[in-house]
Amino acid sequence: MSVVILDGSTVRSFVADEAAFARSVDARFAALDANGDGVLSRAELRRALESFRLLDGGGFGSAEPLPLPAEVATLYDAVFEQFDADHSGAVDHAEFRDEMRRIMLAVADGLGSQPLQVAVDDEGGSFLLEAAEHEAAMIAAKVQEESRKAAEEADGK
Repeated sequence: MSVVILDGSTVRSFVADEAAFARSVDARFAALDANGDGVLSRAELRRALESFRLLDGGGFGSAEPLPLPAEVATLYDAVFEQFDADHSGAVDHAEFRDEMRRIMLAVADGLGSQPLQVAVDDEGGSFLLEAAEHEAAMIAAKVQEESRKAAEEADGK
């Protein structure tokens, strides 16, 4: 686990960088495409959703019962239908990228403008971790450019 500090602008900037976002989403897609056929089946997407462990119980110290298997199946089916925009029965690269863009922008809206500390999984290719790393790289490049300009000005005087 890693802890990053980010806000909505961190996530929006990452999504706006088409090349960086596409690399990240395409890598995640390839990792999820277990049989390598270039599309995600319902089972492949379900395995990915199950790995998030969102439905393992009500939360810390919660007395909420676990959801019924039928409820879980209905939820996973609804998520799959959201990704499968053309209702072909499989999720292709474009559908996956478009839905991940919508999800990440919704996350950005939810984060708002106040910086938050967020614990992220640094082993599973967290999009939030990648967004924070993208922002750090952009800041480092800006600082380096400003230092270079200052050095050139100092040399020129």
